[in-house]
Amino acid sequence: MEKLKRLQSGIEGLDALLKGGLVAGASYIIQGRPGSGKTILANQLGFHHANNGGRVLVATLLAESHDRLFQFLSTLSFFDSSRIGEEIQFVSAFDTLENEGLDEVVKLLRREISRRKATVLVVDGLLNARSKADSHIDTKKFISELQGHAAFAGCTVLFLTSSRLDDGSPEHTMVDGVIEIGEELFGTRSVRRIQLRKTRGSAALAGLHECEITDNGLVVYPRLESLYSHPSAPDSADMTRIGSGIASLDMILGGGLYSSSVSLVMGPSGIGKTTLGLKFLAESTVDSPGLHFGFYESPQRLRLKGDSLGIDIKGMEDSGALTIAWQPTTEGLLDGLGARLLSIVEDKGIKRVFVDSLSGMTRVATNPARITDFLSALMNELRARGVTVLATWEMRDLLGSEVSAPNSDLSSIVDNLMLMRFAENDFELKRTLSVLKVRDSAYDPSRFEVVIQAQDVLLKKASRHEPSVPTE
Repeated sequence: MEKLKRLQSGIEGLDALLKGGLVAGASYIIQGRPGSGKTILANQLGFHHANNGGRVLVATLLAESHDRLFQFLSTLSFFDSSRIGEEIQFVSAFDTLENEGLDEVVKLLRREISRRKATVLVVDGLLNARSKADSHIDTKKFISELQGHAAFAGCTVLFLTSSRLDDGSPEHTMVDGVIEIGEELFGTRSVRRIQLRKTRGSAALAGLHECEITDNGLVVYPRLESLYSHPSAPDSADMTRIGSGIASLDMILGGGLYSSSVSLVMGPSGIGKTTLGLKFLAESTVDSPGLHFGFYESPQRLRLKGDSLGIDIKGMEDSGALTIAWQPTTEGLLDGLGARLLSIVEDKGIKRVFVDSLSGMTRVATNPARITDFLSALMNELRARGVTVLATWEMRDLLGSEVSAPNSDLSSIVDNLMLMRFAENDFELKRTLSVLKVRDSAYDPSRFEVVIQAQDVLLKKASRHEPSVPTE
């Protein structure tokens, strides 16, 4: 089967949605409300294309001057004024449209495509062209003639419009693809989304995907469960055991954690989940580096906590054995966090990951119904990359037997499940740990007291005379 030639946008997430990029020589509508990011997307693609030897023609049917456009684009890292005039040519067709009509606009752009040998044409202001058309037939004719001239010259066309066109509109029926950018409010948060409404003759990742505008331009984060509906590599069959960093816990687990497994520790705040995670990361080496992917404790606080446990976190960072990635939970996008985690794993060759915590990661989710699918895709991909994961989940109750988990499917996502709770004994709180699940291995299901002393963590079997965890 012959593969379609692709034109990469330079917007990594968008190219992933399009299964490799735009179809070269095809035509696309990019639609969205004013300020949604259409112009940034088109120009980001244009400058990327010019940087790779292509030639771009940007034709505006709007009254806005190019100088004003350049002023806004100059704040973005992809903008390179030295490309303008040779590799990227900006042409205003507003006066031609107003005074002479659509036919003359087509003639103007045809001449410029030929003269500039353009391989990408951006037409900004399709709504204005539509308003000048006497009928739907004239709109179709305008698009058809531009497509014909562009296709003959081997040119890919992007039509930008601020109108939210329906699927049955004349414009939609004529083009090969439709990309829509929108914005939604979730409480006081504003989240940008992108959707491929139409992709003729080409596979694509359907549905809504998150995106944002940064100093580097538009960044698209495909839904993780869509991007990794199947892991990028076969799941590891390695049944090697690796140390958890706590010798007594390794004995309880039957010899340690399986390589490429996922373990979850649930418990209330202050119970010692982060301590277990830091002991796990302390086993990281330059050849098998670790990653702390956290949400609540800053790198400096982690280094201080490491010192109290006898772990030289700063020294491990300097040697390359450990990377700390911290992000507050006040802002962010769920798929952006997943993408950042996987990017660090890929770039640094990470083999151990401590996520502290999954509940912090999912706080930024705008659709709670996605959490199970998202976490499942993320953990399966980490397993496929040979990464051993330890994660935490924050429980609300300090005391009590009730376990609050994200959903009933949590156990199916992880290989090992541990529960930490406080037990009260004569006005003294003691930490306890119980192993609830270890996949494909025997384990000790007893309740253990967690003792943190002298820079070490010990687990000792709780006496039958000690109090049980109080119930409601």
